[in-house]
Amino acid sequence: MDQTYDESAPVPALAGLVRTVWIQRTGAQPYPQRDLPTGGVELHCPVGGVPRLIGPLTRAHLQVIPPRTTIVGVRFMPGAGTPLLGVPADELVDCAVDLWGPAADAIGAAVADAPSPQAALLGVQQYLTGQELRPDPVVAELVRRLMPWERTGIASLADELALSESQLRRRCLTATGVGPKALQRTLRFQGYLALAQAGFGSGLSDLAAETGYADHAHLTRECVRLTGVTPRELLGDKADRCDCGHDHSASYRPFLAGWYDRFVQARRGGPLLASVHGPDRS
Repeated sequence: MDQTYDESAPVPALAGLVRTVWIQRTGAQPYPQRDLPTGGVELHCPVGGVPRLIGPLTRAHLQVIPPRTTIVGVRFMPGAGTPLLGVPADELVDCAVDLWGPAADAIGAAVADAPSPQAALLGVQQYLTGQELRPDPVVAELVRRLMPWERTGIASLADELALSESQLRRRCLTATGVGPKALQRTLRFQGYLALAQAGFGSGLSDLAAETGYADHAHLTRECVRLTGVTPRELLGDKADRCDCGHDHSASYRPFLAGWYDRFVQARRGGPLLASVHGPDRS
């Protein structure tokens, strides 16, 4: 059996907290995997193994999944799921650690006792629905304003949220593991991947402009910074399309919905999407 990856939306009770859930199976060979920064943490539950937490990530995390392994996974929205960590999110940046305590026991049992991977994934989600996973409300609003299609300047966010810049940064670090600017950059890159998955535009320049990069060279630099490879190396022969063979539509649905709302506004006479983030060339 070749490596397979089947992604879907979470159960309704986790909507807005969990971005996507999935089942991954490896074949007869080990499978090298590149986990990318998403702004949130991920829960990986191998059948017959110990549940692991991935992230929050500021760069790609490379792992090799053993052959004939089945993993059920959960990707949280930024700031959600932090209580599962047991510590502030910024203490586990760029780490992959085994889950511990009662959560590990409950999730491990839900996976081990399930008759199928689909049942295991449902059992993990049912456990999560009974936990307090909602993020700090200020951080939840911050994340909303930092999504790629919003007109957000970091400097004005603290005033708008009635906090000092240092207070905002501390709360963002505790909940998401990174500061507001780093989170914005990650979400912007996720916006690029969402449009690439959807087949938007006629080239990398279109995607760069639509997601707020100064130009395609700026997008390439950010891709290398966050993933360690260029867009072409990440996505395949076409850097403006996802060529991995996996359907990521469930994961990118929140980004595509936000883009569509902005697209409609622009076509009705609103400002161009390319101006959302201004001329940041960092």
